[in-house]
Amino acid sequence: MTTRMLISFKPSFVRDFKKLPSELQSDALERIELFKDSVNHEKLKVHRLKGRLKDFHSFSVTYSHRIVFSYEDADVVVFIAIGDQSIYK
Repeated sequence: MTTRMLISFKPSFVRDFKKLPSELQSDALERIELFKDSVNHEKLKVHRLKGRLKDFHSFSVTYSHRIVFSYEDADVVVFIAIGDQSIYK
């Protein structure tokens, strides 16, 4: 049985998402749909971040764009930010 992720969005994520070009928004929505099924997490390269972001995880939308999120529970996450790799700074 696969686990279906429940996702909520911080206002900062929604603001960042709206600033993206429409093609990148489409890519992000596709990746988010994949992310909802935990079986796909390996394909999306979901990983824990390090340093000051050690409490967060990330996965790739494109080669240069990422989504940063935190686990609230095993199957509940909050998306924090989306953008190029400068979101790690």
